[in-house]
Amino acid sequence: MPKASSIAQAKADKRSGKAPSTQAGHFVRDEIEAVRHGKHGVRSAKQAIAIGLSEARRAGVDVPPPKTGSKSAAAKKSAGKPAAKSAGDKAPRRPSSETTAKRRSAATKALKRESTAGASHEALSTQAKNAASKRTAADRSAAAEKAAKTKGATGRSEAAQKAARTRAAKKRTEQKPR
Repeated sequence: MPKASSIAQAKADKRSGKAPSTQAGHFVRDEIEAVRHGKHGVRSAKQAIAIGLSEARRAGVDVPPPKTGSKSAAAKKSAGKPAAKSAGDKAPRRPSSETTAKRRSAATKALKRESTAGASHEALSTQAKNAASKRTAADRSAAAEKAAKTKGATGRSEAAQKAARTRAAKKRTEQKPR
C-alpha cells in the first residue's frame, strides 16, 4: 500500500509538469526503504524498482508499460492492468477476496524469504549504470535539459547555491593542516 505522502508528492510533481517517471520515483524510493528496513526482500534492484512502479501505477501515475521486446507478454499485460484498475475500469472476472488474500499472503511470504541485498547502494548503483549505458548520449542530454526546465529558476538558483557551499566546504577541508 503506497504512503499518503508519496501520493501527495506524485500529485504535486504532476501539477509541476514533471515526467511520470519522476512522479513514480517517490514510490520506488518507498519500496527500496521497505526492503532496507527488512519489511521484505528482493532478488535484484530491478525487482525493487518494478514493485515501486507497480505501486505507482496502482496509485494512478501514468507510467507506461514496458517497451516491446524488453519484457514478457504476461509482464506487459500485468503492468497495463493497475492503470485500468485505478481509472475505475472493472475487470471482466474478479477473484474472490479470499483468493486475493491468499495470493497476497503467498507473494509476501515469497518476498520475505529473499535477501535485502537487492536494495543496497552497490546494487542500485550497478542497476543505474546498466540502465544509463543502454541510453544514447542524446537521450541523456535531452533528459538533463528537461530536468533543468522543470526545476524552474528558483530550483536552479538553490542548486547553484548548494554547489557553491559544497565547493567552499571541500576547499576548507583541503587547506586544513594535519
